[in-house]
Amino acid sequence: MDFTMPEKTKVILEMTQEFLEKEVYPLEPHFVGKKFRDMWPEIKRCRAMVKKMELWGPQIPKELGGMGLSLVDHALMTEVLGSSPLAHLIFGCQAPDAGNIEILEKYATPEQREEYLVPLANGDIRSCFSMCEPELAGSNPTELATTAIRDGDQWVVNGHKWFSSSADGAKFAIVMAVTDPDAPVYLRASMIIVPTETPGFNLIRNISVMGHAGDDYASHGEIMYQNCRVPAENLLGPQGQGFVIAQERLGPGRIHHCMRWIGICNRSFDMMCKRVTERKVGGGKPLARKQIIQEWIAECRAEIHAARLMVLHAAWKIENEGQHAAREEVSMIKFFVAPIMLKVVDRAIQAHGALGVSDDTILSFFYRQERAARIYDGPDEVHKVVLSRRVLRGYDE
Repeated sequence: MDFTMPEKTKVILEMTQEFLEKEVYPLEPHFVGKKFRDMWPEIKRCRAMVKKMELWGPQIPKELGGMGLSLVDHALMTEVLGSSPLAHLIFGCQAPDAGNIEILEKYATPEQREEYLVPLANGDIRSCFSMCEPELAGSNPTELATTAIRDGDQWVVNGHKWFSSSADGAKFAIVMAVTDPDAPVYLRASMIIVPTETPGFNLIRNISVMGHAGDDYASHGEIMYQNCRVPAENLLGPQGQGFVIAQERLGPGRIHHCMRWIGICNRSFDMMCKRVTERKVGGGKPLARKQIIQEWIAECRAEIHAARLMVLHAAWKIENEGQHAAREEVSMIKFFVAPIMLKVVDRAIQAHGALGVSDDTILSFFYRQERAARIYDGPDEVHKVVLSRRVLRGYDE
């Protein structure tokens, strides 16, 4: 790997960081304490500024109005954006829309592109991704109970989904459903576009997570699909290729998640260092003089650095050798980075004392919302099993 950062990338990252400090960080207290819907005027104002600065949609192709960055450059930008829970939405690269844009860009028909991809890429609408089901393990996307049965020129979707993030207010869902139960296990499911105003699409609730159900974009929906009929042309990609498309979506998505976590690490670490140098304890000496604090600083600094290099290497490998070649690296970063992030956030809270658990800083939000990092996109334990099996194959003769 060449660690030299192009000058253009440096400028982009500097502009992004400056914008976050001036425009985005000041919005965070409102985000923590208010309904998310009330924030849209400010979000739209910031989005207009981002577009004017030509920083909109780092992962979106230029022909769709984005920056068209490489995976590595996008990872570097995601690291900066990860320092605020509002930044990805403001810059047009938020989950789940970012992943949906990627698969729509690759598989959508001309009609689907016009109706769904173009307005989604422009930020005019939002979407959600409906795969996980409460009755079955979300870590195995081949195990689905939701079905889509062909009835003439329509698909009839029935099933129970949950943790369809940002379903509240979304214009459409991309649904993973079994279309051929008799096919081989990896060819049973397909992806189908379901507009949320379709009769039979029922958003039951926004699931309460750590005491907060949220609303609008900042939510995780539970959905019942009850005889939900959509046109046959709403099939996304070839029939039976749902699992393959999901894997294509999840690979780069894990790079984005992990670099976002690095951004959380960086901000939490920075807050911790500032706090311990400013906070006076016994004898008027700064907390930073305590040896245990110095140990925390050293460990966190080294672990963040190691995690960052690991993720950038995985992004580089995907970009240069393809996603299939980087399967081990993707599994490694998923279970390696999340615990480090949680450790850094926890120590930053501890260093802040009572202030750390209050909502007067962003740390308590990180602590509540990011615990799920060790679960979504495959729990740590699954990735460890998958990685160990691949490693041991080389010893099985």
